Amino acid sequence: MATVAPGRYNGVMSEAHVLFLFLDGVGLGAADPRRNPFLQARMPALDGLLGRGWYLASRGLIRGTLASLAPTDACLRVPGRPQSATGQASLMTGRNMAAEIGAHYGPKPTREIAAALKTGNLFARVERESGRAALLNPYPRRFFETIESGRRLLSVIPLAAQAAGLTLRTHADLVAGRAVSPDFTGEGWRQRLHLPDTPVLTAEEAGIRLARLGLIYTLALLEHWPTDLVGHRQEMGAAVAALERFDRVVAGLLDVWDHRWGTVVITSDHGNIEDLGVRGHTLNPVPTIVIGRGHQMLAEGIRDLTDVAPAVLRAISG
Repeated sequence: MATVAPGRYNGVMSEAHVLFLFLDGVGLGAADPRRNPFLQARMPALDGLLGRGWYLASRGLIRGTLASLAPTDACLRVPGRPQSATGQASLMTGRNMAAEIGAHYGPKPTREIAAALKTGNLFARVERESGRAALLNPYPRRFFETIESGRRLLSVIPLAAQAAGLTLRTHADLVAGRAVSPDFTGEGWRQRLHLPDTPVLTAEEAGIRLARLGLIYTLALLEHWPTDLVGHRQEMGAAVAALERFDRVVAGLLDVWDHRWGTVVITSDHGNIEDLGVRGHTLNPVPTIVIGRGHQMLAEGIRDLTDVAPAVLRAISG
């Protein structure tokens, strides 16, 4: 992977960088350790940023020294349980997609959602205004084969990337250090995809790679879906392990990230993992965590999912 000085890409000082970490299916829950794995997980990095109990819905807006947390409404004033396609599209466009199509919908986008993403999304906005955007997720060969055959539809975030003219990354990019696995470490590429040449990182190393890649681009986004998967499975041990792994990623990221030039935004599309007593999505708010430059002001402007894209653009503009 190319090394880039903090605050620079292609040798030119940029105004700012945003590293956007999207965690699927993470809400703010209740103080019930039997249902909420956050109460069993050890998360020293995020506890240090936001204080203990930051993951509880009862805490409200948190303003820390280096980071802030805004409880973020994922229901968008539309009846029913939030779903992935409408939630993610709202994050990527700043538009209330659940209200526009009349319901929460997912996991794959409808034609209306796809059209909205093609009309405009965060990646396209950054690219259009002379920035550089990147989706850091890599995709295996079989993924592209199923898309090309029509047996599979792109989900919201890769569809938004393609609509902006970005090239989706591959296993070769992962091996070369130009991408980060959605499971952070890359173990899944070896175990489930049977690609033994995949480098396996520690969670801390994954965080360092995220930071270094994030400082190359104006906007770099990683989509992490295992949190939603373990939430649906209602497995407490797996949920605790997933949360602790993410905290170690954050610890590695913070060792490298340059807060003078960059902002980290972490958010989700709907609740799930925070309440293992139910199999589906929850009505809980999701946490939007803003770390680094301008974090308090940005977090104070976030009320629901439609506020996240404008906050990212404000962070980029400085």
